Amino acid sequence: MQYPYRSQMDETSPGGSGVMVLLVDDQAMIGEAVRRALVGEPGIDFHFCADPLQAIATARQIKPTVILLDLVMPGVDGLSLLAEFRGMPALRDVPIIVLSTKEEPMVKSAAFAAGANDYLVKLPDAIELVARIRYHSRSYVTLLQRDEAYRALRESQQQLLETNLVLQRLMNSDGLTGLSNRRHFDEYLDMEWRRALREQSELSLMMIDVDHFKAFNDNFGHVAGDDALRRVAEAIRACCSRATDMAARYGGEEFSMVLPGTAAGGARLLAEKVRRTVEALGIHHDMPAPGSVLSVSIGVATLTPKIGQASLVLVDMADQGLYQAKNNGRNQVAMVVADARP
Repeated sequence: MQYPYRSQMDETSPGGSGVMVLLVDDQAMIGEAVRRALVGEPGIDFHFCADPLQAIATARQIKPTVILLDLVMPGVDGLSLLAEFRGMPALRDVPIIVLSTKEEPMVKSAAFAAGANDYLVKLPDAIELVARIRYHSRSYVTLLQRDEAYRALRESQQQLLETNLVLQRLMNSDGLTGLSNRRHFDEYLDMEWRRALREQSELSLMMIDVDHFKAFNDNFGHVAGDDALRRVAEAIRACCSRATDMAARYGGEEFSMVLPGTAAGGARLLAEKVRRTVEALGIHHDMPAPGSVLSVSIGVATLTPKIGQASLVLVDMADQGLYQAKNNGRNQVAMVVADARP
């Protein structure tokens, strides 16, 4: 036997201020007595479940803010049913007031041990019953509101973190190519320079310049030039084989690649890979001769930082290599190492 009773106010959502009482008791006269005690109380909804086997399903359906649970019912042990409530994620925090016919310390102890929030000898005075129902329901709603606020805060923090990460990526990225921009390049090179100095490890740097790019823009226009730079940037990015390798747009048609922990031989091999990859794009160009394709010249430098040196030393070395590559005919790699500097 089940029947609901709705009072003057209908605010029984977990986030609202209303009270939803579920009484689980096999005796209809107890259900009627509780209903009468609550009938004149504003903001309290009452639901009676006479079949303890349906108690869990009923509670999941009506979402009570407090449960009145009889301990002695035919075919069901009240303490076992109490444990079932506490084992359900959706119901484990709902306050449960245990109803018993006796004031027995051992029974009380067992009820609280099983998860009861309160213990009443039935039937208590109506004023006391209402007071306890309101107290436990209010505590439960406050708990739900606090948990909801915490979830909202966590979601807000996560959204803020994701937004900050997006902004950081935008701040560090070149708008045309999507590679790191010059500011991020300077920061990253300085960071890896200091790390290499501490660990006395090798640090390599590539300076990459698109050959005859002014002529390309003059012949094909700036729209085609921008598209060519994006394709070259993608080819350079594809050659970054390690998470620590960082490709950047250094400025104009010039790119760079920072290679932490990379020896001269490895840096040169990677530079050749970049050169061949760009050449394989097959971007039509009329320089240095009709029928040519767009190419890059690359200067590579490698050294182990020394105390008193600045990272600009490595940039200067890579620039020297780039100058050599261009001076020797372009579309090639030129290597500069510390001991070979003039």
